[in-house]
Parts: sequence; structure tokens; C-alpha cells
Amino acid sequence: MKTLRLILGDQLNYNHSWFARNDDNITYVLMEIRQETDYAHHHAQKVIGIFAAMYNFVHYLRKRGHKVMHLLINDPNNTQSLTKNLDQIIKQGNFTRFEYLLPDEFRLDEQLTVYCGKLTIASSAFDTEHFLSSRYELKEHFGESKHYLMESFYRMMRRKHGVMMDATQPEGGKWNFDSENRKALGKSTSVPAPLLFDHDFTEIWNEIQHSGAKCIGNPDAEHYSWPVTRRESLQLLRYFTDHLLPLFGTYQDAMSTQHWSLFHSRISFAMNIKMISPAEVIDAVVAEWRKRPEEISIAQTEGFVRQILGWREFMRGVYWVNMPEFSQMNYFRHENKLPSWFWNAETKMNCLHHAIKQSLEHAYAHHIQRLMITGNFALLAGIHPDETDAWYLGIYIDAFEWVEITNTRGMSQFADGGIVATKPYTSSANYINNMSNYCKSCAYNHKEKVGADACPFNSLYWDFHARHREVLEKNPRIGMVYKNYDRMSPELKAEVHERAAWCIDNLDRL
Repeated sequence: MKTLRLILGDQLNYNHSWFARNDDNITYVLMEIRQETDYAHHHAQKVIGIFAAMYNFVHYLRKRGHKVMHLLINDPNNTQSLTKNLDQIIKQGNFTRFEYLLPDEFRLDEQLTVYCGKLTIASSAFDTEHFLSSRYELKEHFGESKHYLMESFYRMMRRKHGVMMDATQPEGGKWNFDSENRKALGKSTSVPAPLLFDHDFTEIWNEIQHSGAKCIGNPDAEHYSWPVTRRESLQLLRYFTDHLLPLFGTYQDAMSTQHWSLFHSRISFAMNIKMISPAEVIDAVVAEWRKRPEEISIAQTEGFVRQILGWREFMRGVYWVNMPEFSQMNYFRHENKLPSWFWNAETKMNCLHHAIKQSLEHAYAHHIQRLMITGNFALLAGIHPDETDAWYLGIYIDAFEWVEITNTRGMSQFADGGIVATKPYTSSANYINNMSNYCKSCAYNHKEKVGADACPFNSLYWDFHARHREVLEKNPRIGMVYKNYDRMSPELKAEVHERAAWCIDNLDRL
């Protein structure tokens, strides 16, 4: 039976069982298409990285004797549509069977399900063999509950996969060492330089531009620094375990104007396009901890494992259980648009300037920058979740909808009303000042609530909670906010709300 197998750009799993043997009756197809470059306003480094990784993956398969078609973005026969290209290839190649790997994004899963339902040849879908849980394992774990506690899911996954377990109990006597991992960067703390690769992808970038695809951010095409092969992905992982893991947990929430990557691994792009698997990442980290227990504490290791085995798998589960309804949720009924400086970093707020500038420059910001700087501001300013989703999905190299929307619309914006998080993640300038050096050289005063020089985060913080008091006041995790708010004098409250109203009316001027 002559079979065509589709591999999407985020399915570059070198170790997939499909490739265990050669078969002249099987042809693999990978496509560069405007359907995928244009569904979001992507960062240039993201598109370049995926295209380059696809080139290398095609080379890998061909070198091992597999038959591969690679449809380039400017091929005159490229219809720029996934299904139209498949129709064309199946007809011209006289294929009698079509197979594909299950997509991680709902829109592609629907598109291929509908497509196969209309095909006149046999078709089948296969697992990507990447994740540590199934699509609906979260639903099986929580049953009919509409609220999911990540900690419960994480503990189940630790037990199931035997990660950092002493029989039935967690090693170290605790499941979670998060309380030990919240330090700001010290002045004397030495931060290793990040491992950066140096590729010249000018030709790929020229082809992307020639195709008409519109991108944002710095392409960095002449000195492209992200991993685009499995070998490079493993190098980046090894660099993390060797040099960064010993202080990863301690400073995982820290932010600095001097260091854009700090002690973070930056392997999320490699994992999200499946060049390396979560299992081998976890195994490498745990193995290094066991090898160097004097240098690497359990808090560093558990904090990292929780992000991969817990949070990453949890977010994917939330996505598949709640889509497509999740993409329409707007719990607070926010309607404002993102200020224009989210696209150019030209704001006087130093924390936002640095977090956005870094994102445009490197297609990367770590989780606290995303959650407590850009996400926190968008939530307090009443930005519509569609606006924040589109920005996060486009600007970050590791952003694919299954992981982006649950983190953004769910955890960051609380637009799901509490499916992902037990409370909105908000803060005033005080938190930002404690966890970074951003406030020290800012045009605004982080200590002031009101006045033209007052940090906008402060008035927006109190105004947000006052606006949504009816739905938030009974939340046991934020009750103290309202007790503190009620202690304010009527005059101060009025000034706070006046300052917040001005900020929201003048977002582009902040």
C-alpha cells in the first residue's frame, strides 16, 4: 500500500517509531505554508527556527534512507494550504493511504479530522510519542470537577513515572520546594553567559520575506542562536545541567536588566517542536542532581521537574479538555486593546520596556516576566484576552496554542474564571521591585499610588480589585487585599481610581 505520512513543523521527533525501519512504500511530507506562518503575527526567529529545524529533520530522514518530500514556502506548486497541498500530492503520487501524527493544536486537529472524513483513501492518526500523559488523562484524574489543582495532577504524575520517589513518598519528604525558590538576584551573584549557537540563516529569512509572510521582532538571521537540531538541543540541555541547574530554582523568579536568560534552560522551543522529549529532559536533570548532590539541592531539581512533569503536562491536559470553549472565555469581560508599545517597547515603565524589548530581541522572556510583568499589566489594564493571546502566541519562540492559551488566558488573565489558577496573578509595583532591579531606573516611583509620577501598577492594582470585588472578594486567597483596600481613606480611594482611570484612558502614553 503506497502511503503518504504528514509531519508538521512542531512534530520533529527524531526517535519516533515511524522511523525505526525503512519502507519504499512510505513517503514523508513536510510543508512550509502561509497557512501556518500567517495564523498569528509570529516572531521572525520562531518562523526561521521552525523552517531551519525542518530542513535539518528532512536531511536526517533522507540520510537514513527514508523517502521525503519537502514543500518549500516559495515552490510554485505550493498552494499555501495544508489540505489543498495534500490533495495535490495524493493525486499526483497515486497514494492509497494517508497517515498523520496527532496535532497539538485544536485547529489543526479539527482540520485534519474533517479532511480525513472526506478522503476516498484509507487514513489513520498516530500519537507523537512525546508527552508523558495522554490528551485526556487530566480529565480521567479529576473526573467531573470543573476546577483542576495542578499540585494533585503533579503528584499523580510523579507516582506514575517514579520521578524523585522513595517508594510511595517524595524524596526529601516534600512534594514541593517552591517556597525556597523565590529569591531576587543578589549583587554578587555570578550568572553564566547563555549558550548561544551561531547560524547564518540569511537565505531562509530571505525566502520567508519573499513569500510575503509578515513577522515581528529581530530576525537575528546572520547569527541565529536557537537550537535547530536534536544534537544542539541536547547540547543546550547539557549546558543547563552542567552550569545553570545549581542555582536555577533559587533564582527562577528573579528578573534583571543585565541578564536576559539568567539560570533558565531555554529548552522549551526544542521540546515544543519535539527535537527532545520531556522524559529525557527530566532524566538528565535528576541524574545530574544525583551525581552532584553537594552542588545541586533538591529544591533546584524539584522546581525544574515540576515545570516539565507538572505544569507543562497539566496545561496540555487543560487545553484538550476545554477547547474550543476555552478560547472564548472572558471572565472579567475585559475589552481594552493592548497599548501600541507592546509591539515596540517604547514605554516609560522600565519593567515593561525591558521585558518587551527582550522579547522582541530574543523571542524569549522567562515565566515571571510573562506572568508578572506583561501579563500582570494586561490583566490590571483590562485588556481583552484575545489581544493578549495573539501577542503571546506571536512573540515567543516556544509559543504554540496548546501551551500558550492555557498560560495566558488561563493563568495570566484569569479569563477562564479559575479553571487553571485558584486566584488572579496580580501585583503592585512592590513585587516587581522586590524581584528585580527594574524600578531603580524607572521614570515612575514604585512607592507612590497617586500622582503623575506614581507607578501605574499601583493604582491599576487597587482599581482592578475594586472593579471586580463582587466576583473576587470571597476568594480565600485574596481576602487580605480587600481588608487593606477598606483601610484606605475615601479621599485616597478616589485619587487611586482617578489615577487608574487616567492610565487606562492613556495606555499609549504610559
